[in-house]
Amino acid sequence: MPHNTELDSIDLAILAELQNDARLPNKDLADRLGVAPSTALERVRSLRRRGVITGFRAWVEPAKLGRPLQALLALRVRPHTSQLVDPLRTFVLGLPETITLFHVAGTEDFLVHVAVTDADHLHRLALEKFLVRPEIVHLQTTLIFRTEHQPVQRPSEM
Repeated sequence: MPHNTELDSIDLAILAELQNDARLPNKDLADRLGVAPSTALERVRSLRRRGVITGFRAWVEPAKLGRPLQALLALRVRPHTSQLVDPLRTFVLGLPETITLFHVAGTEDFLVHVAVTDADHLHRLALEKFLVRPEIVHLQTTLIFRTEHQPVQRPSEM
């Protein structure tokens, strides 16, 4: 999506409402915006077509799934080539513990947000899943005490 996507006040209001509650019925969305339901529906469709809205998801609490311990695993990969990176990405995203995979610049190449049952599970994950892979030359683990999300994403003010 281009960075210069034009968003007017109605688009921004739709984004705020749907980011707070993606299950909001179209009629209620229209009422909150002060527009006709057909207008709200077409605006949401337009935001999807333009790639501003990329999907609707349910946020799930990992602890309620028996995985209360979260961590970030910082991985350094060598050599950093697409022949190694692409299979590693597929592997990491295939692990049930993985929440999010970030391909980053800097000292480390990837950050992997994981949720596990306990410290022993995290230890086994690091040793038996990650450090056995020859392309991973360094792994650093950071425990996450609390996760908070910014519920509404807005365009840059700059």
